[in-house]
Amino acid sequence: MSKSFFVFVLLLSLSSYGQAKIQRSTKKIKPIFTSVLSDSIQETSGLIAFDGLLWTHNDDRDTTLYGLDTLGNIKKKIVLPNVPNQDWEAVSQDDTYLYVGDFGNNSSGTRNNLQILKIEKSSFYTDPKIALIKFSYENQKDFTAERNNFTNFDCEAFIVKDDSIYLFTKQWKNQRATVYVLPNSAGYHIAKIKATLNVKGLITGASLTPNHNRIVLCGYTKQGKPFLYVLSDYNINDLDKATKQRIKLKIPFHQIEGIATFDGLHFYITNENLVRKPIINVPQKLHKVDLSNL
Repeated sequence: MSKSFFVFVLLLSLSSYGQAKIQRSTKKIKPIFTSVLSDSIQETSGLIAFDGLLWTHNDDRDTTLYGLDTLGNIKKKIVLPNVPNQDWEAVSQDDTYLYVGDFGNNSSGTRNNLQILKIEKSSFYTDPKIALIKFSYENQKDFTAERNNFTNFDCEAFIVKDDSIYLFTKQWKNQRATVYVLPNSAGYHIAKIKATLNVKGLITGASLTPNHNRIVLCGYTKQGKPFLYVLSDYNINDLDKATKQRIKLKIPFHQIEGIATFDGLHFYITNENLVRKPIINVPQKLHKVDLSNL
């Protein structure tokens, strides 16, 4: 992620707000609850609902997973030992494991050490056992450095389903999300293209509902407008044909980063700290939205 980029487009949007072209969406919603988070998680990035808490992390500050209650209060902290945090951008889970995506790649698009930490849930609270899933994108052949926030090989969202991991890229050039798949096993893999979604924005998080009937993505536009992108009636191997709904969130100029749900109906969303006084002052927050009427 990049605050400098976000600040630039935010200022641009503010200066031309009245003339901006509004993208069509089928629905607009606002949070039913919002709270400010602790300063220790100003860079909150990923989010999952696990063991009665919402778990988040910073994107490069430390290697701690923070367990929050639904009011946003920190209740637990688990430090993952002997692993780096170059750019943690997302967290996911299945029945047996937690996963942390160290695959942020926005600065130049040249990372050759993309990886996912695979953590045994049974060891999480005591002595976390961590395996590494390393990967590269099948269509990234040229690793020439690009300017900041211009690569299509950035990623901040993924889900784990069956025996595979599905990545949703954050494509700075074309505002789409390519879906890649790789095996859910330790070692090195080539991430294969499965679909491309015209999300019209920058995807920053993904949540698979408990019954697996929906995938809910979150993100924001280059004008600083947050949104959700819901995939339903889907075949995981052919997401191009899924039923899609794009939902505007009525929290303008919030750089939302993570999304999670306990019940598949109500979703929690985090945004990271963004302060550029005197114009911009958006602290890190937790929001709750109701999607039960979709």
